Amino acid sequence: MDATADGDGGLVVDLDLTSSVPPFEQIRQQIAGYVAAGRLRTGARLPTIRMLAADLGVAPGTVARAYRELEAAGLVATRRRTGTVVAADAVPADDAPMRAAHSFVAQARAHGLSDQDALALVRGALQTHRPAAAAPGPSKEHS
Repeated sequence: MDATADGDGGLVVDLDLTSSVPPFEQIRQQIAGYVAAGRLRTGARLPTIRMLAADLGVAPGTVARAYRELEAAGLVATRRRTGTVVAADAVPADDAPMRAAHSFVAQARAHGLSDQDALALVRGALQTHRPAAAAPGPSKEHS
């Protein structure tokens, strides 16, 4: 299932109801990704909870939870008059990693990888390139 997230057809939220990832988390991840990629900029309005829930065929509480988690992370702000908008403090990712991500996606598509396979490659790379644990400080023995 998918729904337009900006009313102009530019942003789409896709739900995989067979996924082990809960629908609210899928919504949260995708909107956070749009913000990180700069596709949703400061002040951009998100669809109302009821509208997005209806478009996706999920309960309004599912979308409300995604929005609450995005708000707790500082990515969106909800106000009575303007609805839910991308927060002023939500900063898109640095340009170089964003370009690298776009390049990776282009390569993955060119090689026929599914989204799941591409994400598995990224997860694997993240796991192999974890920062080294801080070395323990010198021990102080008292004799």
